[in-house]
This record gives sequence, structure tokens and C-alpha cells, in this order.
Amino acid sequence: MTLVMGVDSSTQSCKVVITDAATGTVVRQGRASHPDGTAVDPEAWWTALQAALADAGGVDDVEAWAVGGQQHGMVALDADGRVVRDALLWNDTRSAQAAADLTAEFGADELARRTGLVPVASFTITKLRWLRDHEPENAARVAAVALPHDWLTWRLRGFGPEGESPRGPVLDELVTDRSDASGTGYWDPATGGYDRDLLVAALGHDAVLPRVLGPDEWVTDAAGRRVGGGTGDNAGAALGLAARPGDVVVSIGTSGTVFAVSEERTIDPTGTVAGFADCTGRFLPLVATLNAARVLDAIARVLGVDHAELSRLALAAQPGAAGLQLVPYFEGERTPNLPDATASLTGMTLASTTRENLARAAVEGMLSGLAAGLAALRGLGVPLERALLIGGGAQSGAVREIAPLVLGLPVEVPEPGEYVALGAARQAASVLSA
Repeated sequence: MTLVMGVDSSTQSCKVVITDAATGTVVRQGRASHPDGTAVDPEAWWTALQAALADAGGVDDVEAWAVGGQQHGMVALDADGRVVRDALLWNDTRSAQAAADLTAEFGADELARRTGLVPVASFTITKLRWLRDHEPENAARVAAVALPHDWLTWRLRGFGPEGESPRGPVLDELVTDRSDASGTGYWDPATGGYDRDLLVAALGHDAVLPRVLGPDEWVTDAAGRRVGGGTGDNAGAALGLAARPGDVVVSIGTSGTVFAVSEERTIDPTGTVAGFADCTGRFLPLVATLNAARVLDAIARVLGVDHAELSRLALAAQPGAAGLQLVPYFEGERTPNLPDATASLTGMTLASTTRENLARAAVEGMLSGLAAGLAALRGLGVPLERALLIGGGAQSGAVREIAPLVLGLPVEVPEPGEYVALGAARQAASVLSA
């Protein structure tokens, strides 16, 4: 049996799966936690990866591997390969003003044309501008910029600070893939190259950026194993799910994401749809919402029930909840862009205000927010034929039954799994046979 390894270094934890390259069957796996926070010392990810690898039984018998991970996080390195400051993660919002400044300087239409994105605080380009504006001494030290999965790949291949790694601080050995490069805000999906002018506008000077590997390109680690370019988390999940053009993945976690596999690039100057690439040579237009599974958590608390009972109550009500409607903007909303909005409950009458209808309104309201993402994708001409429902919220029986009615698509719910890590393992198997 030929074994390959996939890694998912997410915001919360590091997951490792070792699979049979031929069948994708998981042979063994491991996990380790990450620290909380929106700014994290990358060394914590490296420590967690070592622990997860040990938990998975090591890599001595693995013949290829790849790393998937959280997108957008800024890992700034100096000329000696040392981390300049804690990495600002995708969910660190301190760079919101930097995003607005970059949009004002270049124009939303121009940025969308050049990169597929209109800057928001999540994207790496805004974090680099924040660094330039608020920590100019640190910005001046930056010799290379990587993303979390790029940096972990580099370290696991044996590179790193002088005296701490067998192959030393060779910054030119940093590699990435199309999907993660497309989330930086300074990569051009049309040419497949970096937009250096935008990088300089953000950081204040040029820097080494990871080489973008194609879908079947590979490099090697210190032991001679083949190493894929890795993936961003959403692209890894799409690969792990074997999603194809016409599929839209609806992920119901703490936040919600709606992303589709597309043969064509999308450009949305409104910024509603991020025009990401995937790791296979296609594209992955994506819409993100702030309010997803926590909507169900909130209404379950109000009703004093667990999620199983919330589901039973929701399915006991009729579609439409007798006119009761929940607009679930409990934490503002990103899509649509209403950061200061609040949730509201309307259509309350003596007849409609029941526990069953409130539960149903919660499920329908949450799914309606995700359906708005599908509408945005359709508006850009992305073909949608089937929805794949994943994430913690997808385990609700009510969500699974109500989703086709609200989303307007056939819905499939894959078995729960570590799909980002599985996607990275699938990429490793692909480069092994390339």
C-alpha cells in the first residue's frame, strides 16, 4: 500500500490524515489544538503540526504529502527566515481601514479586474498595509511574505531560521498554490502571476513571494518525498469532496461559506463574490456570511432545548412558519455588507408565535442568508446544479430537510469528514503519479 499525507492547519487546530494513495481510505490520523486569538505566533502552528504528526504515527512510511490551511493570514519573514511579528489571521479586523484606503486608491472595479477581489479586512494585502502604517519598523524588516500553509510547507520541507532547520533560511524555496495565492489581493488570476505594484502599495517595498505551483507540480522535502503546493481551506474542502463544475458547497459552521467549482473566472466589483481560484486549475467563486450555525445555537438557548429538539420543533411547523420570519443578523452581516445590522423577528401574531414556528423560522432564516450567496453566484453566471451541505449545522435533520426548499437545489449531505486534509492528501496522491 502506498501512503500519502494531507494536513489541515485551520484556525482552531491541526489535523493530519494518512491515506491509501490508490483508494483515499484513511489509514490513520492525528490532531492537535491551536491557540485562540486573531494574531498568533506561527511557531504555535509548527508545534501543533509536530504533535499531530506524532499522533498520526509519523511520516516515515509516507511517500508524498501536502498541506492545506486557513487562508489570508500574514506570515512576515525577515532575511534570516525569522517571523517578524505574530501572524494576523483572516479574522483579525484591525486592517478594515487599510482595506478602505486601498479601495479608495485603486478603485473597486480596477482591483476586482486585477485580482478578482475587492479588499476587506480578511485579505493579506490589507494586513500588509496595516503593518506599513502602524509598525513601519517591522514592515521595513519584511523580506518575504507567506501564508500559513506556505510557511508550514516550507518548514516541513526542512527550511527555516538559521540554526533551527536543516536546510536553512532559503526564502526562494517558499511555494504555494493558486487557491491560496488568489486570496492575497496581489495575485492576478488572469495571468497566474503576482501584481507587484499592489504588493508595493501595501507593504511599501517589494518582497519574496512563494512560487505558485501548478496543479500537478511538486517539490521535495529533505527526505526526497514529493510535496504538493497545498491548498487554501475552501479549495481543499472542494477537492476532498470531489466537487465538480455545477456543484456548490454550502458550509454551515460558525460562519457560513458558499463556494462553487467553476470553469470560468468571476469578477464582482461589489465585492460580494470573491473571485478565488482553486487548486486544480479551475476557479472557486465564494460568498461568506457571518451568521450560520450560531443562529441555531441562539434560538436553541432561547427555547431552552438541545439541537435535536430544536430540529424536531422546526419540522413540526409548516413551511413559512405561519408568517414568522427571522432575519438572522445577530452579529451584523458580511453578505450583504451590513456590519452594524441586528437580527429581527417579524410576522408575530398570537397564532404564529409558537415554539415550533420560532424553531422553523431560525432554520429558514439561516438558510435564506446562505441562499443569498447562491443568488449572487447565479448573478455572475456561475452554473449551480447541486448543493453539498457540510459543517456542523449540516448535521441538523431540520436543516437537511428544509435546505432544498430554501436553496432551490437538490441537496446532498456527505458523511462528516476532515475534507480539507483529505483534499490535501488527494493532491499528494496526484503529484505522486504525475
